[in-house]
Amino acid sequence: MEVRTAVKALRPADDPAMSDGAPTGPAGIPVRSPVAVVAGPGGVRAARIAANGNVAGPIGTDEALVGVLPPVYPEWLGDRSFASAHGCRFPYVVGEMARGIASTDMVIAAARAGLMTFFGSAGLAIPEIDEAVTRIRTALGSDLRNWGTNLIHSPQETHMEMQFAELMLARGVTNVSASAFMRLAPAIVYLSARGLRRAPDGSIRRRTHIFAKVSRVEVARPFLSPAPETLLRPLVDAGKLTADEAALAREIPVAGDITVEADSGGHTDNRPLPVLLPRILELAERTAEEFGFAERARVGVGGGLGTPAAIVSAFSAGAAYVVTGSVNQATVESALSEDGRRMLAEASMTDVAMAPAADMFEMGVEVQVLKRGTMFAQRGRELYRIYRTYASFEEMPPDVLKALEGQILGRPVDEIWSETQAFFAERNPSEIERAEADAKHRMALVFRWYLFMGAQWARSGETRRRADYQIWCGPAMGAFNDWARGSFLEPVENRTVVQIGLNLLEGAAWLSRANQLRLAGVPLSPADRAFSPRPLR
Repeated sequence: MEVRTAVKALRPADDPAMSDGAPTGPAGIPVRSPVAVVAGPGGVRAARIAANGNVAGPIGTDEALVGVLPPVYPEWLGDRSFASAHGCRFPYVVGEMARGIASTDMVIAAARAGLMTFFGSAGLAIPEIDEAVTRIRTALGSDLRNWGTNLIHSPQETHMEMQFAELMLARGVTNVSASAFMRLAPAIVYLSARGLRRAPDGSIRRRTHIFAKVSRVEVARPFLSPAPETLLRPLVDAGKLTADEAALAREIPVAGDITVEADSGGHTDNRPLPVLLPRILELAERTAEEFGFAERARVGVGGGLGTPAAIVSAFSAGAAYVVTGSVNQATVESALSEDGRRMLAEASMTDVAMAPAADMFEMGVEVQVLKRGTMFAQRGRELYRIYRTYASFEEMPPDVLKALEGQILGRPVDEIWSETQAFFAERNPSEIERAEADAKHRMALVFRWYLFMGAQWARSGETRRRADYQIWCGPAMGAFNDWARGSFLEPVENRTVVQIGLNLLEGAAWLSRANQLRLAGVPLSPADRAFSPRPLR
């Protein structure tokens, strides 16, 4: 019996290939091939389709071809427009782990493999970001555009947001991920609107693509809407935008890509993905209809994605793309120290905790960090309790101050304050002026020193301060470790950002095919429902 299909013409020429000769799909049929579904008195079975379009093997006289399942490519799991918009091969983003942990090496390797990727520029000084962007641009050239940088909300240093925007425009960076913003900021609107132009076909072309990380509906809506006049008009008046750019900005959403951030490492609201994603997908549709957009923003997912099962569940729920973070921190390209990476490789799903955020300490904002092997979360929470209890160091009882210096900070407060003054004298002198007038703010800056240094010690591998390591981590890290156990990805030295990405995507394609077969009524073995890591190319 002949089965006519045109799917072969859609196959990419450079498919990843298994190196160990293992079966390439459930029921032993490659996921990149169509599958015939044959039914008879004995039940439903899957059959190969030969190159000539015929069902391979005989079909019994009491059997009938009841359907054909299409090929499954990792490239096809999300929204096809994602790859075309950003010049990448896969609907997969290597997330921007702050302070350069998502390093230049990580960005270069991921971009060359066809993944979308962001440099972890949050928390770095503008000259450091400039140096990193230059290195990435030199390595990748001008043809590869599937990479970008991270603009994180800096409530203590809002002037740096606009400096960052100016630098990205000057350096030709065309993708920016905006994170930790509770509302739109001028720098985001500036990046989104600058360089907008009308194409010959009438569509609006972006110069800079904004990826907005959100975990709340009320935060998502401004990014899914046109830029407000209250932010556009001052930018026009200041000469940063032309009147034409502002006019075009009123016809498109601020962000073309919205990343729904669930239970992730670092800044997180610990939102449950099955609840949050449908709400944001519905909001994206509704705002596109409300404002008459030609295309709605794409909605992707980040947080909690450390296994193929998690990846395929996100795509099945409607995600246009997926973002990984914690699992990439343990890779050889990560700027985290080897000591820190080995700690991550031993983590389970429950080895995480919430701790105060260095950049938003006074606001009570928290980040999710590794708990196993470190006291950072407990000590950070104690610092916040002390901050809420006392108005100044001078007000503290002597025994409290002694315990603070000896058991948490590890140094006298006066030494830390001198170091902090030197830092802010160069970075933001107004912080020193404020601290001199407000003793409680001085205390906050000293405590932020500890929170800041926790990440620095983890990066440099300061083993004598291992108990104070701040390593951003979500439960996905533990899930990944369980999945990788016993495979070539278990040793830390084998964990590369590309092998992790390709294996998660290949596994998601495998499980997608397994779900197709299951829904068609084909019995599956345990081996059909599982994908183990293996070297891919």
